[in-house]
Amino acid sequence: MDTPTTTEETDRRHESVTRDNGRASKGPITPITPITPSTPLTPITPVAPGSGRLRPLGLDEVRITGGFWARRRHVNATATLAHCHDWMERVGWTGNFRAAAEGRSHRDRRGREFADSEIYKLLEAVAWQAAGEPGGDPGGTPGVDVTELIEAVVSAQHPDGYLNTAFGGPGQQPRYSDLEWGHELYCHGHLIQAGVAQARARGEDELVKTARRAADHVCATFGRGGIERVCGHPEIEPALVELARLTGEQRYLDQAALFVDRRGRGTLADPEFGRAYYQDDLPVRQATVLRGHAVRALYLAAGAVDVAVETGDDALLAAVERQWEATVARRTHLTGGMGSHHRDESFGDDFVLPPDRAYSETCAGVASVMLSWRLLLATGEPRYADLAERTLLNVVATSPADDGRSFFYANTLHRRHRGGPPSGDTVSPRADSGSRAPWFAVSCCPTNVARTLAQLPAYLATKDDRGVQLHQYADAEITTFLAGGHRVALRVRTGYPSGGNVTVRIGRSPDRPWTLSLRVPAWTDGATAWLTGPDGTRRAVPPGTARVTRVFRPGDEVRLDLPMTPRWITADPRVDAVRGTVAVQRGPLVYCAESVDLPAGRDVEAIRVDTSAEPEDGPHGDGGTVVVPGELTAPDGVRAAPWPYRPLGGLPAARSAEPAGIVLVPYHSWANRGPSTMRVWLPTTTPTTTPTPAPTSAPKPRTTDNGR
Repeated sequence: MDTPTTTEETDRRHESVTRDNGRASKGPITPITPITPSTPLTPITPVAPGSGRLRPLGLDEVRITGGFWARRRHVNATATLAHCHDWMERVGWTGNFRAAAEGRSHRDRRGREFADSEIYKLLEAVAWQAAGEPGGDPGGTPGVDVTELIEAVVSAQHPDGYLNTAFGGPGQQPRYSDLEWGHELYCHGHLIQAGVAQARARGEDELVKTARRAADHVCATFGRGGIERVCGHPEIEPALVELARLTGEQRYLDQAALFVDRRGRGTLADPEFGRAYYQDDLPVRQATVLRGHAVRALYLAAGAVDVAVETGDDALLAAVERQWEATVARRTHLTGGMGSHHRDESFGDDFVLPPDRAYSETCAGVASVMLSWRLLLATGEPRYADLAERTLLNVVATSPADDGRSFFYANTLHRRHRGGPPSGDTVSPRADSGSRAPWFAVSCCPTNVARTLAQLPAYLATKDDRGVQLHQYADAEITTFLAGGHRVALRVRTGYPSGGNVTVRIGRSPDRPWTLSLRVPAWTDGATAWLTGPDGTRRAVPPGTARVTRVFRPGDEVRLDLPMTPRWITADPRVDAVRGTVAVQRGPLVYCAESVDLPAGRDVEAIRVDTSAEPEDGPHGDGGTVVVPGELTAPDGVRAAPWPYRPLGGLPAARSAEPAGIVLVPYHSWANRGPSTMRVWLPTTTPTTTPTPAPTSAPKPRTTDNGR
């Protein structure tokens, strides 16, 4: 295991790789060995582990054909991708590569130090989107000239593989002179992930070769005896592992493992937020919970899982599992969102989950799905698919507007003031805007949403030696081969997430038994889910996995019926910020109250709900709305008081209220009808009762200062 180098040693090594920032005096570009036919490029999936309990199905094996996710993927393909490209052209980020190639970055470069990564994420998204569509256009997507983008990226690469438009050029800071905040390895990571997507979706081309040269440069520069430090923003780790899986090159995996082991050894400067901000306070194996900047922590954990799986490091995998468990139990919002602090975009302490200050960055949602998916593949445990579902439906799906051309960066659970209508021509400087914005000064979230929606079919199903497993539900067609080369074909039909029935029809099956597994979501706990087999036998199934093993015939159907009755949700009493409030969940969807559904002049602060009666579906019965009993306080219903506190038992301020049926909508749909206030956690007309957790140990006897 590496130990931190001295400052003098690091400076010497740094000088040796940054002495020449230009390109003209360098030698010829390092040749790249082509990926040989013996190196399989399939499955067409963002994560292709060499081992693990489950094997992912690729975009060439799973096709989403209708419903909730098909609509969002269509908008992604026809609007969001081109929207992202147009904005990056408008603000000058795509032009940075030509400026770097021509030596004028010091004068003409635009955007933040990590702007390069947004072009890479867009290229990755376009590759996955095309791979997931029948007859997908290999040249790109409407409104995005992939060939031109790739040519621009390739033109900016230095002969030794280094590629960054913010550092290393004439008049710029030297390479790797600011590992804490410079994001150079972070950008290389996204370049590599774009290259992997391109290779798997379309085959090797100049983008793939450019990504491999960048990876070779990273290994040469940061390997043993090189710069023995890490990047302030993890991302290079999962990228290098995936490139190792693609190419079979061990050095990429070795370098990823080095980065994971170096993290937490104090190689980065101590920032104002503390080293936990970029997870440099504790080695990964010693950490017990995810902490610091949420996206950084989740990307690092995803990379650690990748390293653990490929190296057979069970102890490392177990460490990440423990961190995931603690984080989900104590630091995750009802929506699956992660991050409570606006100032440093970080996790809060245990149970610090204020709804009105929920940061819940969209990118943290994407990173959480990435981590949960990797843990699911490694262990086969459905709890990881449960969190991925919650996060996809209540965070990732919430960010983009219905038209796919504006986005939430942060996903608050309580909006107190109406935001103004966003300007379609202005870059938003604020991440916590009350309305979705078309673009941000830091626009990591739109492209992250785009690449996630593009690769979404790859998250639906897996296989193992026994059969096929369904983890996320959508109208889909699935075709794959089981052990022994036996082909199976399935068609999934469902109204999910609004409807609770999931029907799987067998289209093709071998003449031998195999197992079809369906996830029974954890949210069904306390209700009853039913599974009906091809022979008509119906049985109740608990949360977890429902399995049917038999010799299937074409035309056989398996049906899962999930209870979609809306329910009150209460929080652990240690979540101080939501005491005295409840939320509503229907199936996997979290609901919220929005001011546009209230009488004129009323706001969500006027709502009190009555938990003595159950929530009910709205008039259409399709989950589009839920109605809960309650009351609305009059606009002047609370008497102004000179002091907001009173003795316990003192009379509360007088208020007037009228009974009302409060209309709730799915949280992912809020703010699509104009500026509004909103809240997920709703005050009750009477205090809620929540069981108090049992003490973890007997109380200690009191002592005086002298120890007695």
